[in-house]
Amino acid sequence: MQLITRVKLSFMMFLQFFIWGAWFVTLGTYLLSELETSATQVGVAFLTQSIGAIVAPFIIGLIADRFFPAQRILGILHLIGAALLWYASSVADFDSFYPTILVYMILYMPTLALVNSVSFRQMQNPSKEFPQIRVLGTLGWIVAGLIIGWLNWEQSGSLVLTFRMASIAAGILGVFSFTLPDTPPIKGAEKATLGEMLGLEAFGLLKNRSYLTFFLASVAICIPLAFYYNFTNPFLNELGVDAAAGKQSMGQMSELLFMLLMPLFFVRLGVKKMLAIGMFAWVLRYVFFAYGNADSNYWMLIGGIVLHGICYDFFFVTGQIYTDKLAGERFKSAAQGMITLATYGVGMLLGSLLSGVIVDAFQTTGGGHDWQSIWLIPAAIAAGVLLLFLLLFRDKVTQPQEVAQPLTTGPAGQRQVNQLS
Repeated sequence: MQLITRVKLSFMMFLQFFIWGAWFVTLGTYLLSELETSATQVGVAFLTQSIGAIVAPFIIGLIADRFFPAQRILGILHLIGAALLWYASSVADFDSFYPTILVYMILYMPTLALVNSVSFRQMQNPSKEFPQIRVLGTLGWIVAGLIIGWLNWEQSGSLVLTFRMASIAAGILGVFSFTLPDTPPIKGAEKATLGEMLGLEAFGLLKNRSYLTFFLASVAICIPLAFYYNFTNPFLNELGVDAAAGKQSMGQMSELLFMLLMPLFFVRLGVKKMLAIGMFAWVLRYVFFAYGNADSNYWMLIGGIVLHGICYDFFFVTGQIYTDKLAGERFKSAAQGMITLATYGVGMLLGSLLSGVIVDAFQTTGGGHDWQSIWLIPAAIAAGVLLLFLLLFRDKVTQPQEVAQPLTTGPAGQRQVNQLS
């Protein structure tokens, strides 16, 4: 990959996740403290990302793989998103805020698959090259959290500024996207059937039993993940942790470290062990949160946050690479959209609905919460998913260079194997 291409893709990833981290981490605290909503309404607000993720594969299948260059679609979506985020910062009640953020997330979630597609199309060996690019996205999330903590927006009641900061970044990425390497639609795709246009052909991956197990585990593990995204910031602030958003960025620092080490782990552990380790880290994280506090067990809070690097990288990034290799050349974008649907779509939808109701159910006198009982629930869910995954995932593939073989044959399949060797 040329240096200029690497720099552009890295800056793209930085802004992509800076935008998300700039407002998403503190959304729960913003809604509870500044818009005075219930925890159930917080869950409903986070549900917007799931709706966006469910819509994403169809947007990608209809447009990105078929008719228009992916980088142009990316630019248009972010420019519209910039306007929506700025407007969201101006509304003063949940009834006005919710539809705005819903439309925004319907536009934002497809961009997660688009940045992956633009990146993968420029790479010869994604298992080695992609983590080096994706790590800049983690850095963007970290910088956003540190800025919020440094400016003390949580304690000062100024979290509305997070939406304006994200809006400015989205505008920059929208313009910058038009300078990215050309990622044209697949040649001949305009003659595709309706099912192909909707990206439904990517669901053919589910004929592979190992991938079906991974897909279902991706849905299920995102149920406990919703608890982390939705309520960690309110949890830390309720315990009296200073600069909670800044502390949470330690999770992305850990993610950054493990992202850099992923090629080493990938070769030595293989797909199944990587995914299993990621899920076990989920269990441990929620146990730490359940028994942690701001005093003697403060280390448990920090430990639970730091484990995010293993939770995310070992499961999500491994899954993205695994999906890319199985998909082959023709349906890369549709396949990335499909896994986005499974994780941030269906899984997080169920988790957002469940987490809000549970947090409200364990509210204590005076507006506090029984956080120990709350966190033990996602810990139990993650443990159950891990156990079922270990029992059902029987793929004998242990090395990444073999991942592409089951579904792709002939010259194209051999090229994939060569790229991973």
